Amino acid sequence: MAEAGRTPEGQVADAVRGNWVDRIAPPATRPYLRLSRADRPIGTWLLLLPCWWGVGLAAAASGQVTPTDLWIVLGCAIGAFLMRGAGCTWNDITDRDIDAAVARTRSRPIPSGQVTTRQALIWAVLQSLIAFGILLSFNLNAILLGILSLVPVAIYPFAKRFTWWPQVFLGIAFNWGALLAWTASTGSLGWPAVLLYVGGIAWTLFYDTIYAHQDTEDDALIGVKSTARLFGDVTKTWLRGFLVATVLLLGAAVVLALAATGDVLALVLGIAGVWAMGWHLAWQLGRLDISDPALCLRLFRSNRDAGLLVALFFAGAALV
Repeated sequence: MAEAGRTPEGQVADAVRGNWVDRIAPPATRPYLRLSRADRPIGTWLLLLPCWWGVGLAAAASGQVTPTDLWIVLGCAIGAFLMRGAGCTWNDITDRDIDAAVARTRSRPIPSGQVTTRQALIWAVLQSLIAFGILLSFNLNAILLGILSLVPVAIYPFAKRFTWWPQVFLGIAFNWGALLAWTASTGSLGWPAVLLYVGGIAWTLFYDTIYAHQDTEDDALIGVKSTARLFGDVTKTWLRGFLVATVLLLGAAVVLALAATGDVLALVLGIAGVWAMGWHLAWQLGRLDISDPALCLRLFRSNRDAGLLVALFFAGAALV
C-alpha cells in the first residue's frame, strides 16, 4: 500500500509513466533525480531548445559551423540538464509548503518526505557547480551572461506570490540560453539573439499557461497566482496573441540575422522553421480544452516538438 502523499514506489504524480528513474536508477538516487525532474524531461528540452536556436542562427549567420559551435551544442545540452535540475530543486525548496497543499505536487520528494530540505539544498549547489564548470569553457561575455542568469532563476519561484504573471519570470529564465549560446558562438550579444529571447518568452507564456490550467482550482484555494487563473475563460484569445508574437519575433530574428548574408536558402529554411513552429502552436490551440488537465499536460509536453522544429531548420540553414 502506498504511503500517504506518494504514488507507488515514491513516483511523482505527474511523472512520465515507466520513466528511467523509476525503472532502473539506483533506489538511493531516485529522490534526487526526481528533484531534478529527470523523470519529466520536457523541462530540460524547453530550457535547451532556445540555446540551440541561438547557436544555430549564429552559425547560419556566419556561414559556417565551427568546432566551437559543436561544443556549444553539447555543452548546452549537459548544462540545461544540470541547471534545470538545480532550478527545479530550488523551486521545490521554496515551494515545499505550497506543494504539500496541491494534489499534483504533494508526491514530490520534499513534501512526501523522501529528502530533507537540507539535502535538497546541497543537491542544488552540487548541480550548479558542475554546470558552472561547463560555463567556464565559453568566452568571457557568455560566462558573464551565464552568471547573470542566476538572478531570474532565483526570483521565479517567488513570482507566483506577488504577480499574476509568473510565467513571464519563467520565460525570462528559461529562454536565457538564446542570449548565451549566440554570444558563446559570436563573442558578443546581437539583436537577433535579443529577438529570439523575447520570442521565446512569448512562447513560454503560451505553453506554461496551458500547463498552469492543471492546477487552477488548487491555486485558487491557496492563493497562488498564474496567467491561467488571470485569463480564465478567455485563455484561448490570449494564447492566440502569444502565438502571433512568437512567430513574428522569431521571424524577425531570422531576417535580421540572415537577410544581409545573401544566402537565400538559409533565409528560407530559417523562416520555414518558424512557420512550422507556428502551425504546431496553432494545432495545440485548436485541441485545447482548459477543463481537461490530462490534455493540458499532453499539449504542454508537445512543445518539445514545436521548439525542435525551429532548432532543426536553423541547423539546416547553418549547414547549407
